[in-house]
Parts: sequence; structure tokens; C-alpha cells
Amino acid sequence: MPVPPQDAFTVAVRVKPGAPRNTVGGRFDGPHGPALVIAVHAPAVDGRATEAARRALADALGVRAATVSLRTGATSRDKLFLVDRPGPGLTDVLHRLRDGSAG
Repeated sequence: MPVPPQDAFTVAVRVKPGAPRNTVGGRFDGPHGPALVIAVHAPAVDGRATEAARRALADALGVRAATVSLRTGATSRDKLFLVDRPGPGLTDVLHRLRDGSAG
């Protein structure tokens, strides 16, 4: 597995496809450690749920979708996404979304 660049931030995610609506928030203790839960309406077919999760993650973190890419987990519900050139405060936003706290 390639090492992420120094100016990238890795986010562990648990995707729940086929949800009634897209939501981002909650914690799942998965194989990559504490993961952010992303429920998406898209089905787990032909990468549609992964793409929906990538876009939902970008929106929730307040970054452009183009800066978020899949690192591992194309066919798994447990994924690692890379956020390229994250801005200040990204870890606080992630903690609030995942753990319901600011730190």
C-alpha cells in the first residue's frame, strides 16, 4: 500500500449503502480503527456507494470533492479516504462528526 503524501489526511470510513437518505456522523470501530459512519442512498453496485460516500465526506468536511480520493476498500464497506491538502481545523470537524465532540 502506498504511503500517503505528507500534505494528505487519511479518514477511516464505514459506508452503509441503500440508506433512505445520505447522512454523515457516528462512529464504527472497524479494521482501520475508529471510523466515521457514512450512510448513502446509492446501492453498493458498480462503485456507486463509494462515489456517493466520497462526495458526502467532502461535503461534511467542507472540502472540494476533487481533494478526496479512495485509498483502500473499493469493494468493502470499510474504506480509507485521503483528503489532499486539508485545511486547518479538519481534525476537529472529523472528531465532531465521528465522536460528537470537538476533541
